Amino acid sequence: MSEEKTAANDVCACCRHKGTPRDAREQKNLQNRINRIIGQLKGIQGMIEDNRYCGDVLMQIGAVESALQSLGYVILEEHMQTCVAEGVREGNTQILAEAVELMKKLK
Repeated sequence: MSEEKTAANDVCACCRHKGTPRDAREQKNLQNRINRIIGQLKGIQGMIEDNRYCGDVLMQIGAVESALQSLGYVILEEHMQTCVAEGVREGNTQILAEAVELMKKLK
């Protein structure tokens, strides 16, 4: 993790908070998705402990990857609609470059 300090609030980049908090419904939706992914990972762990067929394990790994990517896209969309839009309105055009880098990391 990066230990870079942000100019705005002098905390590490990993500790920043959204300017516009997520509402309770969004929070619950994201948490439900994460809980499902955790359940899938635990299922894979059990499959490995049970010495299950490699192809079946790989299919489940693919499902987890897909679920994580989907979660990432939901958060990216929210980021673009809130954090990026707010930053641009405030004159912070560098947030666009950050958004592009984030998109690259999602694949």
